Amino acid sequence: MAKNTAAKKQNPLSSLLHSQMMIPLVALALLLVFNLIMDPTFFRITLGTNSDGNPVLSGNLISALNNGSELAILAIGMTLVTAASGGQDISVGATIAISGSAMLRVLCGTESSPSSLAAPIILGFLVAVLAGMLCGAFNGILVATFRIQPMIATLILYTAGRSIAAWINNNQLPIVPGKAFTYFGGFIPGIPMPTPFLIAVLCIIVIALVMKFTNLGLYIQSVGINENAAKLNGLKPAFIKILSFVILGVCVAVAALIKCSRTSTINYSVVAQNIEMDAILAVALGGNNLGGGKFNIWASVVAAYVIQLLTTTLYKFKVSSDALPAYKAVVVILLIVFSSPVVKEKLSQISKRRKAAAKEVG
Repeated sequence: MAKNTAAKKQNPLSSLLHSQMMIPLVALALLLVFNLIMDPTFFRITLGTNSDGNPVLSGNLISALNNGSELAILAIGMTLVTAASGGQDISVGATIAISGSAMLRVLCGTESSPSSLAAPIILGFLVAVLAGMLCGAFNGILVATFRIQPMIATLILYTAGRSIAAWINNNQLPIVPGKAFTYFGGFIPGIPMPTPFLIAVLCIIVIALVMKFTNLGLYIQSVGINENAAKLNGLKPAFIKILSFVILGVCVAVAALIKCSRTSTINYSVVAQNIEMDAILAVALGGNNLGGGKFNIWASVVAAYVIQLLTTTLYKFKVSSDALPAYKAVVVILLIVFSSPVVKEKLSQISKRRKAAAKEVG
């Protein structure tokens, strides 16, 4: 009886150790401890005012939450695509350029520097969502209907997307007039937290409600694990895959809104450059199977902020932006090694030996 009680008490810790959340949480803890040792002022958060006299929070942690919001939003969609299709979408950055360009075309009209908005911001955003969904549907159809490997299918928009974005606005860089548009990538007057973080929280709440009150998560996981078995159970794998890409397209549109709002314009060649690699890394760091199947969106979101915290830390210690990919490559290597079958088997053997030793002592 005592042994059973002890085992029950150990269950929460054991479940945490075997949880997907363990990987990003450990990475987060290591980063926080490193910064605490190297420079405790890294955690300083101050309340000041911006150029408009509105209260705003500032500090390295606030910067990480602010700048990591687009990546966290994209990680939601990328996790679903990975789980359903067993592959990744490498056209995310280019699709952000397309969605953002379409939005600015609506807001600015035919002028590159209009004196006033040509259409309401909400209309421009809806056009961006439509553009993102169409791009997602295009990728999804190639993957689900024509059976093209996801990375190859999305290579089309990855290659042509930024050219399409430039074509939408006749190679001009439109500038959105007024301050209202800047609120989405900055601060809403009277609210000290960065708006991008609040948008990310809203997206997390929405996807949480969808997962709770629908069977979308179960359907995606079923298709990712065994497409044929899912089909025999009445599911439509092609539709589920396309839907996952469309959801990613919506996430892309939200990220495009934030990206464009930060500068009130768009630079087609550099906007969201290489962000798809960070989104894939967030999915991997979240412990998700890159071959599809079981997934954990919350682990991916935490991982996205861990990646941004790593970037903020490196900038804090004056690491060149050109060297950032090298540090991220080290993270990828460690992930691949620790998730390899050989390492998993070794860890499983160690765990079994410890359990056997504990039983002998007991």
